[in-house]
Amino acid sequence: MERTHSSDVPPPLSEPVPVLAAYDDGVTAICQFAARFGPDTWNAQTPCPEWRAADLAGHLRCVADDFNEYLDDAPVSRYARLMATGAHPDTLARKLARQNAAELATLADAPPAEHIAAFEASARTYAARLAAVWDLPHHQYRDTVVTVAGMAGAACAEWHLHAWDLARALGHDYRPHDPAEVLACWRAGMPHLPVPVARSGWRGGLPARSTDPWPAVLAVSGRLPGGGRIVTGRAPVLAGFARLRRPWKG
Repeated sequence: MERTHSSDVPPPLSEPVPVLAAYDDGVTAICQFAARFGPDTWNAQTPCPEWRAADLAGHLRCVADDFNEYLDDAPVSRYARLMATGAHPDTLARKLARQNAAELATLADAPPAEHIAAFEASARTYAARLAAVWDLPHHQYRDTVVTVAGMAGAACAEWHLHAWDLARALGHDYRPHDPAEVLACWRAGMPHLPVPVARSGWRGGLPARSTDPWPAVLAVSGRLPGGGRIVTGRAPVLAGFARLRRPWKG
């Protein structure tokens, strides 16, 4: 019988240190890959067919600011209100994609490198706020209460996945230093997109012969292990990719 973690309580992220270390690694990886782009390569396509690397830079800036806003307003933020509806993940993905599109449409024009610098400042500010409120509730999805720690885990996974996106746009691959921690972060912060526990040919969200958690994170986020494109119809990350093309001129 097929089951997913949606029927279980995700393991709590009780210790800030490993989560925040993985979070910091994700932010650093994004900045390192972004530094490799130039005026021409910022136009490279990401694994999401609708997005170029320049679009992703703006998205990262918006999402980092969103995380700070959600923490300001927890547990009654606009994100918390959306998750409290208990809607199907596909419905949540569509609503979040519309939010992303609106935020990008109103984002002031700037070079992608400027967006990345603003992302880094906002993301590190967010991390510095977390330890003091680690165990407080952030939002709830159906029967699962996600704490601030869990949302930090979602942010951690988001950064590593977008680092992978930037790497793929450059023609490279990427994996976190601690993929098991990133998988634990995903599980704690993303109860609406659970990693399968048992499915034909799979074990613990991993291919039957694999013990590597990173392909599981790529798969559940809508990315194909091995460098494939994002799977149509699946929200790739917490905030999702906005279906928007914005021309950027270097």
